[in-house]
Amino acid sequence: MSAGGFCKLPGGSVVVALTLPAPGSSEGAVRVLVHSVNRARALTRLRNLGLRAVYLRGNAHPPTPDEITAVLHHPDGLVWRTAPDRSTGELWHPIRALLHPKVVA
Repeated sequence: MSAGGFCKLPGGSVVVALTLPAPGSSEGAVRVLVHSVNRARALTRLRNLGLRAVYLRGNAHPPTPDEITAVLHHPDGLVWRTAPDRSTGELWHPIRALLHPKVVA
């Protein structure tokens, strides 16, 4: 499963949205949003974080206006939440919360 898409913004930058399997889990998926200069740079940002098998094929599921707003207002320009959004009101999380979850002792 790797549905995704992109949206080019008026300033020339892009927002890339990908639905990926949740890291460290055999079930579930996450929707990841990346704001970057171009599509290639957005995918490189994800690969540099350890998400090696990330590709954008087509534009079947581009980011919604709400998703674009969420990623543009985040200082890192890289956020995620569980997918599909089941209207639970889940907020967007910074990417470090996905890659480095809290260890409960």
